[in-house]
Amino acid sequence: MKKIEAIIRKSKFDDVKKALHAIGVNFFSYWDVTGVGNEKQGHVYRGISYSTSYIQRRYLSMVVSDDFLDKTVEAIFESAYTGKVGDGKLFVSEITEAYRIRTKESGHAGIN
Repeated sequence: MKKIEAIIRKSKFDDVKKALHAIGVNFFSYWDVTGVGNEKQGHVYRGISYSTSYIQRRYLSMVVSDDFLDKTVEAIFESAYTGKVGDGKLFVSEITEAYRIRTKESGHAGIN
């Protein structure tokens, strides 16, 4: 099993959610987060300058079986992509075990 953590633009969240549901990833957690990025320039909106050093993003976390990893990563890449600075980051790590508390099922059954 793999844990996928993605930090994406808030504006792309609905696209990513639809892409994940389309491939069968129906459960994940998400949080609104603020981070500090590499881009140091400000933006001007209606004559007021705003700093972009603090970036509003959405953080997604999910656990998938090994055979779903490539499909899930590709769905996130395609749906979160804009081609501009600040598209986000994606991290994959190993999960040694998962349990469903209610039934005490483990492994693949514990995450589905």
